[in-house]
Amino acid sequence: MSVVLDTALVPPADRAEYWHQAVSHTFIPLDVTLLDSAPAPATITSHSLGVTRVALVQAGPQRVERSAELIARGGEDHLTLALQHRGTARLVQDGHRVELRPGTFAISDAGRPFTKELPEPFLFTAFHWPRSAGGVSEEDLRVLTATAFDTGDGTARLVAAYLECLSGAAGSMEPQLASWLASTALDLLAVLAHERRGRSAPEAPETALATLARVKDHILRHLGDPDLSPERIAAAHHVSVRYLHKLFRFEGVTVARWIRRQRLDMSRRDLARPGPGRPSMAAVAGRWGFVSASHFSRAFRAAYGVSPREWQAGAGPALTPAALHLPAAGAEPGTTGLPSGYGVAV
Repeated sequence: MSVVLDTALVPPADRAEYWHQAVSHTFIPLDVTLLDSAPAPATITSHSLGVTRVALVQAGPQRVERSAELIARGGEDHLTLALQHRGTARLVQDGHRVELRPGTFAISDAGRPFTKELPEPFLFTAFHWPRSAGGVSEEDLRVLTATAFDTGDGTARLVAAYLECLSGAAGSMEPQLASWLASTALDLLAVLAHERRGRSAPEAPETALATLARVKDHILRHLGDPDLSPERIAAAHHVSVRYLHKLFRFEGVTVARWIRRQRLDMSRRDLARPGPGRPSMAAVAGRWGFVSASHFSRAFRAAYGVSPREWQAGAGPALTPAALHLPAAGAEPGTTGLPSGYGVAV
């Protein structure tokens, strides 16, 4: 479901305040100052891709600030990648000043103060996700944050192309697929960080990324197969098992661990379904490729600290939303908290 916020429906005198609320509720608490005395209409069209939110933002000149006071009000565990399409932006964080022009992107960390100035009408796509979603380590974030990436060539071009395709299809994807593809986007950012730090694989990044994307897509489509193995995955892609393992070492995780993480995540979501028709433990285990219910139960408890049955019954209070990649309470995807009449669910 998409959410459209449009200030064209708001009286001009109220647009600045409404836009401030719209930006803060879509992303994180921010101070927004419009630089035009008579603000033109502005829009945010956003979609949820699992725990990642993608938003197309179009507006006039403005200044955005994330202060220590606003950090204390929440959202400090989130990151935002802005892919610039039109206009320019100047981002300042951690003493770094970068200028974004069309065809570049940068990441800001909501856990530390930053400012962003957009001196002219602009259009950009923002990807907003919690640290707990994985993919990018804290060490990698120091390389990615407040750095302008030119999408003209290399790995940054591939990352941007993937993000643009993802955002373009966001409104029509089935939720489970959307979550999978958003997770892959975070993995690609980790590859970009590895390359920036000089840890990229000796093969051309384009080749490694393309192969990795195909492999992960194959795995996600065959999660329910209990015989899914590195050998079978490698054979399906005409690569050696050694090369397959090398790709996943490049990502900082083993093939088996990545598969198990996806299976557990899908199983947890199945178990959380409300209503009388909830699946049994055995059905969930079988659907996601666990060899037995007991194997599933052991893996689930090791990952989340409670049994599948306890999780389904809601007996896992120690499992925080961040730990389980879930939205925080009161932050259900698709909600805005804004005055009625201006936010339209499509």
